Amino acid sequence: MRPPRLDQATQLDRTDPLGRLREEYHIPRLADGSASVYLCGHSLGLQPKSTAAIVAAELDSWAQRGVAGHFESTRPWLSYHEQLAAGLASLVGAAPLEVVAMNSLTVNLHLMLTSFYRPTPQRHRLLIENRAFSSDRYAVESQIRQRGFDPVQSLLEVAPRAGESVITTAAICELLEREGQSIATVLLPGVQYLSGQLFDMATITQCARRQGCTVGWDLAHAIGNVPMQLHDWDADFAVWCSYKYLNSGPGAIGGCFVHERHARSFALPRFAGWWGQQKVSRFEMPEQFTALEGAQGWQISNPPILAAAPLVASLPLFAQATMAALRQKSIALTGFFAASLQELASQSVTILTPADPQARGCQLSLRLQTTPTQAREVHAEMERRGYICDWREPDVIRAAPVPMYNSFTDAWRFAEALASLMASRI
Repeated sequence: MRPPRLDQATQLDRTDPLGRLREEYHIPRLADGSASVYLCGHSLGLQPKSTAAIVAAELDSWAQRGVAGHFESTRPWLSYHEQLAAGLASLVGAAPLEVVAMNSLTVNLHLMLTSFYRPTPQRHRLLIENRAFSSDRYAVESQIRQRGFDPVQSLLEVAPRAGESVITTAAICELLEREGQSIATVLLPGVQYLSGQLFDMATITQCARRQGCTVGWDLAHAIGNVPMQLHDWDADFAVWCSYKYLNSGPGAIGGCFVHERHARSFALPRFAGWWGQQKVSRFEMPEQFTALEGAQGWQISNPPILAAAPLVASLPLFAQATMAALRQKSIALTGFFAASLQELASQSVTILTPADPQARGCQLSLRLQTTPTQAREVHAEMERRGYICDWREPDVIRAAPVPMYNSFTDAWRFAEALASLMASRI
């Protein structure tokens, strides 16, 4: 007899209005030719089937036109990044002027902090979350030192309360009210990489700005995962990569947001490069740098076309699906995944991610109730069997049923396999 929850998964897949989008992606295959259960889009998203042709077209243009491809390609290289602006803006709730595809996430973070982290002896602290992603922490510590301050005094961390695994909005706002006059900049993740918690970006931004802090968001795990309205929320800046939920491939181009109120803030300190120069004079090579208006004015170099081309394939799929519909499916799909884990493995797996659908994206972070050594063995065996997720020390598996290409059956099969492995080891 088929398990009732498998029947439910099958029925949900049958009636899923976004289920057809799965056919737009390459699903990694096992040795026997069967599809893997890929729940690792929070680390590297799957490749749209249209990507290869788009990248090949740019290679062909290079082969056939050489330097003339900057002007004569189907998608001219000179303005390539501009062709991505509308799609990216729609995903983060911004105007095209406020976004730009460029560099990588941490490079963009350094560029943004150079402009928006302006410490003084009275207001020099930079607020991040406890256990922030390592690259963010390295970046902010180096920025603090570069300004002549000591991270021991100037780096402020907000942590979950005792006995909790997530940081509440109330705790963040209380800290801002108490310490805000000493905080220059707040840098938090839209979705925390380890716990999968979705931060209340609107409320936190308001709390921080009331205290006179500049506010930035790391959207690596948020863009393409949850709807956002950065312009209306009044954040100063945001940065992201595109190889997770945006499915643009390993090491692909990143991006950033700069609020429109800073579009003409040309006196802000910034690291300048020729692609941020006014377009009318860029190729005249003037000695004086005059920044473009908006986020484009923070560009350093011309965009890497082969690292940007996959977004030409990916962004139309988001426009086709819409973030509203993807979010609706995500809430249902991750909820089904959580319920399956609780039904099958509640004694051996603890879900660290908030139970409230409004406080999480599609990722669930799972703590295995066994020794770290056994937990690592379980993760390795899951991958050997074709259940692709990832591991974070000392005992956490991260798994994300992505609404763009994962199914309810994927979620059930993963939960069943993990429960079975854990049952054999405890």
